[in-house]
Amino acid sequence: MSRTGESGQDGLYICLVSVHGLIRGENLELGRDADTGGQTLYVVELARALARRPEVGRVDLLTRRVIDERVDPDYAEPEEELGDNAYIIRIDAGPDEYLPKERLWDYLNCFVDGALAHIYRTGLRPALVHSHYADAGYVGVRLANHLGVPLAHTGHSLGRVKRRRLLARGESAETIETTYAMSTRIRAEEEVLLAADLVVVSTAQEIDEQYGMYDWADVDKMAVIPPGVNLDRFTPPPDEFFPPICSELKRFLRDPRRPMILALSRPDERKNIGTLIEAYGEHPELRERANLVIVAGNRDDIRDMDAGPRKVLTDLLLLIDYYDLYGMVAYPRHHQSGDVPDLYRLVTHTGGVFINPALTEPFGLTLIEAAATGAPILATEDGGPRDIIRTCENGELIDPLDSRQIGEKLAAIIDDAERWKQYSDNGIRLVREHYSWDAHVESYLRHVNEMYEAERRGAPRPSLPDHLLVQVDRALVVELAALGDSTDQRMRQRLVRELRNRRRQVGFGVVSDRPRREVLAALKELDVPTPDVLITRGGTQIHYGPRLSRDEGWSRHIGYAWQPDRVYNLLAQTPGIELRSRAVQGVHSVHAFIADTNAFPGLEALENELHALDIHARIVRMGRDELLAMPVRASKGFALRYFATQWGIPLDHLLVAGGVATDEDMLRGNPLGAVVSPDGDEQLPGLQGLDRVVFTRSHGPAGVLEAIEYYDFFDSCSLPCERGDSAGDKGGQG
Repeated sequence: MSRTGESGQDGLYICLVSVHGLIRGENLELGRDADTGGQTLYVVELARALARRPEVGRVDLLTRRVIDERVDPDYAEPEEELGDNAYIIRIDAGPDEYLPKERLWDYLNCFVDGALAHIYRTGLRPALVHSHYADAGYVGVRLANHLGVPLAHTGHSLGRVKRRRLLARGESAETIETTYAMSTRIRAEEEVLLAADLVVVSTAQEIDEQYGMYDWADVDKMAVIPPGVNLDRFTPPPDEFFPPICSELKRFLRDPRRPMILALSRPDERKNIGTLIEAYGEHPELRERANLVIVAGNRDDIRDMDAGPRKVLTDLLLLIDYYDLYGMVAYPRHHQSGDVPDLYRLVTHTGGVFINPALTEPFGLTLIEAAATGAPILATEDGGPRDIIRTCENGELIDPLDSRQIGEKLAAIIDDAERWKQYSDNGIRLVREHYSWDAHVESYLRHVNEMYEAERRGAPRPSLPDHLLVQVDRALVVELAALGDSTDQRMRQRLVRELRNRRRQVGFGVVSDRPRREVLAALKELDVPTPDVLITRGGTQIHYGPRLSRDEGWSRHIGYAWQPDRVYNLLAQTPGIELRSRAVQGVHSVHAFIADTNAFPGLEALENELHALDIHARIVRMGRDELLAMPVRASKGFALRYFATQWGIPLDHLLVAGGVATDEDMLRGNPLGAVVSPDGDEQLPGLQGLDRVVFTRSHGPAGVLEAIEYYDFFDSCSLPCERGDSAGDKGGQG
C-alpha cells in the first residue's frame, strides 16, 4: 500500500481525537477532575508509541484548545511537540474557557471544521482517524466521512453502562439526562459504533457486558488490545529509596517505614474510597501492621470543589476521624505527575499492596503501572482487573462492597512474605511481556494495516471547471426556500444586485433537497440567475456555474458502499411508503412519500432495518410526508464543506442561510449561520443560542440581507462581538 502523504512525507499519518479534559505532554494533571483521568494519559502515550514506529510518519493528537486563567497557559498553545513526529494539536471550538465534557456537544461541529482545516494544512491524508470517548466519536464519524478514511474508536467508558449504574443508585432519569446529557451521548455512541471500521477494547469483558448493551455494536469489528505501560517510567525501586513525596507523607504518618497500602484515583464515588477506609479501620491487626495512603487528585480548598468530589473528600475525612486513624492514614493535598511512579515504588519498597477498590473498572491502567514497579495488587472483581490478574498472576480480586473481605485479603498478602514475593516478581516479569507499549502498538498497527489494505478508499479527486469561484474569498450559500416567493420580489432583486456588484469577491450558492431540474425551474420563476454552485438532492449532487458542470470527484466520494437497488427495494417493501419511479430517482438518492402514516412503522424502525441488513445509507425527513435516502457520506453539511475545501474558501467566510430541518448540519460549525424562515425556531430548535447562528427578525431574502449586515459579510465577515459591534443584540440570537 502507499504510505506517502500528498506532501511527500513517508509513513502513515494517524489522527487521534480526544476532545475533552486537559491534555499536555508533561506533568499531566491526572485526577484534577472527572475529565482529566486515565484516558488523558492513554492518548498521550499512544501518540508517542505510534510515532516511534518506522512505518508511521506523523501522529497528531487533536484536542480542544483552552484559554482560561484558571488553568495552565500550556493548554492555550495551538501546537505542542511530543517528539518523534508526534504532536498535540489544539483546536478552537466554542468559548475559550475550560468546560466539562457535558457542555461541549454544541461546539463539536466547530471542532470538526477546525480539525479539517488543520489536516488540510499538513498536506497529508490520514491513514486512520481514531476517536476516544463519545464526544470524539461524534467528531471522528464526520472527519472520516469527509476525508474518506477508516475510523477506529475507543469508548473508554459507555453511557448506557453509566446510566444503568446511576439508576441503580436511585438517581432519577430526568436528573441523569439534565446532568450528563445522556441521550446525546448514547446517540453519538450508537452512531460511532455503526460507522467505525475498528473498535478497540481493553478486555473481553467490555465486549460481552458493556458493548452488549448497544444496538449497533458489532463483535466482528472489535479487537482486544490492552493498553501499554511506560516501562522506562515505571520500574522497581532501588535498595536505598527516599523520593521527594516521602517528605509529604511523613507529615501524616507516625511510622512511614511500615508497609504501605496505596489507593490512587480521582475523588469519585465510583472509586469506592470510603469502603477501603472502613476495611482498614475495622481491622485492628492491619491498622497496627500497615499504613494507608490515599492519593485522590489535587485540591486546595475542599469547599470550592464540585459537589461530587467535595462529598467524597468530606466523607473521607469523617471516616478517618470516626475510626481515629490519625498517624496511620495519609491523604496529601497535592502531588506531581512525577510522584506517581515513586508512590508505586514505595509500596514495593515497604512490602505493601496497591489496591483499586472501584465499584467497576473498565481496564485498570494504574494496576499495570503498579505491577511494573513490583507492587502486588488487589482489585475489584468487576471489569478489566480480572484479565490483568489472570494474565500476570500478581494479586487477587475483591468484592468492592465487602469491607471485611478487603481487610482480610490486605492483611493476608502483607503477612505472607512468600506470596508477596511471588506476586511482586510475577508482576514485574509479566507486565513487560504482555502490557508494554511495543506490544500494544504492534497489535494496533496490524489491525490498522489490515483495515487500510481492505478499504483502500480513494480520496475524492475533483475535476474542477475553470470558473470565477477561483477568484472569490467568501461565499453566500442559501437554501432554496430562503429566496422566498413572489411576495419577496423586491428584496430578492436587491439581494441579486448586491451579489452581482461583488461577483469577483463573493460566490453564490443554492442548496436544496429537491432535484436539480426542480431547483433550476424555481430559480427561473424567481428571476434568480444560475448560481456559482448548486447543491441538490440533499447534498448528493454538486454542479458549478452556468454550464452546470458536475463535480465528479464528489460523486465518486459519496458513492462508497452505496447500493441504490437495495435501498429502493427496502423502501418499496416498507408499509405505508410510495416511491417515485426509478426513472426520476437520483444516482445517489432515493425519494419516497409516506402515503399511509398509520401503516408506516416510523423513521427509527426504517433506519434500524437498514442497519440490520448492512445497507450503508442515511434517511432524512424532508417534510411531514417525504423521505430522502442517500449515502452515509452525503448531506448538505458534508457537501458544503467539500465545496469550500475544493475552492479554498475558509469556512468562516461562508454565510449559510437556511430554515428547514435538513439544514442543521449545514448551519452548525464554523460557517456564519442564519435561520431566515418564519418557523425556524420550530424547524431548527437545536441551533438556538449558538454563537455562530442568528435567527433573523426578517424572513426570506430580507432575512438574508439582515444576516449580511449582521455579520458585516461584505467587509470584515465576522461576528459582531469580534468587531465590538452593538449589532450583537440583533436578530434574536441566543
